[in-house]
Amino acid sequence: MKAAVCERYGPPEVLRIAEVEAPVPAHDEILVRTHASTVNSSDWYVRSGIPMSPLAVQVPFRLLVGLRRPRRRIIGLILAGEVVEAGRTVTRFRPGDRVWAFTKLRFGAYAEYTCLKEASSVAIAPAGLTHDEAAAIAYGGLMALHYLRRGGVRSGQRVLVYGASGAVGTAAVQLARHAGAEVTGVCGPDNLELVASLGAVAVLDYTTVGAPPDGSTYDLVLDAVGKRRSSPLKVACRQAVAPGGVYVSVDDGTPGFAAADLAALAELVESGAIRAVIDRVYPLERIAEAHRYVETDHKRGNVVITVA
Repeated sequence: MKAAVCERYGPPEVLRIAEVEAPVPAHDEILVRTHASTVNSSDWYVRSGIPMSPLAVQVPFRLLVGLRRPRRRIIGLILAGEVVEAGRTVTRFRPGDRVWAFTKLRFGAYAEYTCLKEASSVAIAPAGLTHDEAAAIAYGGLMALHYLRRGGVRSGQRVLVYGASGAVGTAAVQLARHAGAEVTGVCGPDNLELVASLGAVAVLDYTTVGAPPDGSTYDLVLDAVGKRRSSPLKVACRQAVAPGGVYVSVDDGTPGFAAADLAALAELVESGAIRAVIDRVYPLERIAEAHRYVETDHKRGNVVITVA
């Protein structure tokens, strides 16, 4: 089968297309034909080995992923595809099922086929979506749902989303709006209309506005950018938390997603609470180019990789 392999940490060019042996599912696994994957910040962190990060971040990361190189040479965290074979003890899935998955440290989404444990973070994909759309929603949707829940989002709140035009941000704006919150988004000038179209009642251009405006406060501030870096704007957003309010960041620990989280997200998709936001679509053969683009931090929503 065809796969994008990563045999050492480095720039996007370390990714190469190769023919590798197709996996065979164990008794408790399903074999999935991957139709679409994505490139998100977590993917390029894994590929690069985050060499510029502080040792306090880099060391535990390398212990998880691999000290000198990724332990799994086929990386990729998100997939949408179709079950082609089920192990003999599998009961939740059968051949022909359309599924989506967050592969965690198993990785493997950048390949035509991958095996997943039945009990892992895999679920039936939302009805009515293309594979590209399902892959595009999964990463940002799961992250946004997790951190909004952690922040206790609820109806009537004033919510500020910093980084509202990325994968997590676009999902967070939609989900917070669905929860009944009044959402303000912070993004660059090219994405103001996009964020407004997702339900934000106010959109602030971080390049021209001292966002948030002096005196503005919010019940929940979500930093959807993270990266453990401070900037005057990020500090201002943190200071805009109202008394009794909550500040959450995507840097606040790594979520442990389960199949139930994907099922909950699927219900939100099918209810119309969230839609896919796709910036660009690349074939697997151009995976290095896709990583290079995502690493610029200027994508709108999601970058999708078509695999099969």
